[in-house]
Amino acid sequence: MRIAGLQKLTLLDYPGRLACTIFLPGCNLRCPFCHNASLVLPDRLQEGEEIREEELFAFLEKRRGVLQGVCITGGEPLLHPDVDRLIERIRSLGYAVKLDTNGSFPDRLASLLERGLIDYVAMDIKNAPLHYGATVGIPGFDTTPIERSAALLMRGEVEYEFRTTVVAELHTEADFEAIGRWLAGAKRYFLQGFIDSGDLIAAGLNPATKEQMERLAALLRPSIPAVELRGI
Repeated sequence: MRIAGLQKLTLLDYPGRLACTIFLPGCNLRCPFCHNASLVLPDRLQEGEEIREEELFAFLEKRRGVLQGVCITGGEPLLHPDVDRLIERIRSLGYAVKLDTNGSFPDRLASLLERGLIDYVAMDIKNAPLHYGATVGIPGFDTTPIERSAALLMRGEVEYEFRTTVVAELHTEADFEAIGRWLAGAKRYFLQGFIDSGDLIAAGLNPATKEQMERLAALLRPSIPAVELRGI
């Protein structure tokens, strides 16, 4: 399996756990605000950035008893048909596993959950369904898989969070009112500040202000009480 990078320590990516983060390349979406464009478009990866699988597991073996969890992110990890094998091997070392996903592959997500391979899922909610296509860079995008994944998580069989990166040009108050109706009763929702990493798919995008973010959070809370701001 291609592994595009390893962050050896994170205090933020896995709530409540000292963890590392593995980056897998490739994505089925083309969100213009994506801050990991070199992962979405693997031809942008620089020579030497990828690591061998055995190098990863040598690191994980060494950090047993120090790190508590492993975050698997992308790109979109569920693009990889053998991601379950990777996760099984990680879990065999005693690590909890957190998966970041855009929700496009509900059947693969369901399989991982049924097999007890995932301890925590962070699913991106790109926008209200009506405006998903524009937000993910794919006109006419079918949100059915996204809705299935969200419903699967909301059954409460695994710890999860929903999260939206808010971009001034792409999100409106009406969008978040619609998201509130869609995901009413969700356990946890984060609104994330957009940051121009310098490695975007598109240019000319801007973050919402803190005041705007607080207003959007307030619109969600009647339907999703546990809404927080992240990266603000």
